[in-house]
Amino acid sequence: MDIESFNNYANRLGTVLRDTDWKIIAELTESLLLCWENGQQVFICGNGGSAANAIHLANDFIYGVAKEKGKGLKAIALSANSAILTCLANDLGYDAVFSEQLAVQAYKGDVLIVLSGSGNSPNVIAAIKQAKVMGVKSFAILGFTGGECKRLVDVPIHFPVEDMQIAEDIQLVVGHMLMQYLYVNRSF
Repeated sequence: MDIESFNNYANRLGTVLRDTDWKIIAELTESLLLCWENGQQVFICGNGGSAANAIHLANDFIYGVAKEKGKGLKAIALSANSAILTCLANDLGYDAVFSEQLAVQAYKGDVLIVLSGSGNSPNVIAAIKQAKVMGVKSFAILGFTGGECKRLVDVPIHFPVEDMQIAEDIQLVVGHMLMQYLYVNRSF
């Protein structure tokens, strides 16, 4: 077996991790702490692998940050409920599957985290626009060029990698960094 492709992948991922100035997640970290302290909500969305990552990170924020009953961060993965997704996609179009959920569930001061490789999916762009209308602070963890999301979001967290799998790996790395930081630094 030739393992060169595995070494190549590990080296490319390692380069991104090693060369990133991790101050780029400081504002998201502070916003999550404030959101948590004030009992507000975090909404996370994405498509495909990013949708799965959104669900994973919502789990980590609800339980992993506190590991005490009822003490976690209120987190909702907008990609998690297949009945809602298929209803909204059928009735309003796939572009509205996240923005419509925000319109119903979010309040001013909540936080939206968009996960996207390209940053160009119409449904995550619509979610960012809905967040702006409602006073929900928006963040996006992006790969490639960052796309339209990089321009629209309040705080872009951009990793200029031209590889979807590494872009999705970075979403989880950032999420796990946030989870561990919140777990250690909670003051309430």
